[in-house]
Amino acid sequence: MSRRIIVSGLAAVAVLGAAGAYAFVAQASEDGPAVKDSSAEYVAPATGHDGSISFTTRVTDDSGVRSVKVLAWPGSMKPAPTAKEMSAVESAMCTAAAGDGAATCRYTAKVSGTDAATAPRGTWHVAVLVTAKDGDTVFVPKAADFTVTR
Repeated sequence: MSRRIIVSGLAAVAVLGAAGAYAFVAQASEDGPAVKDSSAEYVAPATGHDGSISFTTRVTDDSGVRSVKVLAWPGSMKPAPTAKEMSAVESAMCTAAAGDGAATCRYTAKVSGTDAATAPRGTWHVAVLVTAKDGDTVFVPKAADFTVTR
């Protein structure tokens, strides 16, 4: 799979946007994983250089974090992606804190000039699917937002 974020079953899309951050807290249940302090940052491509999108979040679960799947999707896309579609997307790299079940997870993807030129303008969202080591999951369809302006 390329270093692009894809919308499974819909179309390949590059993640683009003006620098932006959005804090969001989600918890599936009292014992399930929690996602918080999420942010997304966009660096536009320049002549001869790719740009990038970076997403960072803090994930906690008392059993630890098994995986964090990340998907950027344009706000104009209807319907929003589902948790089931997240199985085909790339994973963030997570660094676990010592002993507290928390991890800081980061995902970065390159954005080419062609990707930037063809991406839908407006608000984009970053969806996150977290799977804990004990199998509990939480899906956050709008963990972070950013805006594509050009």
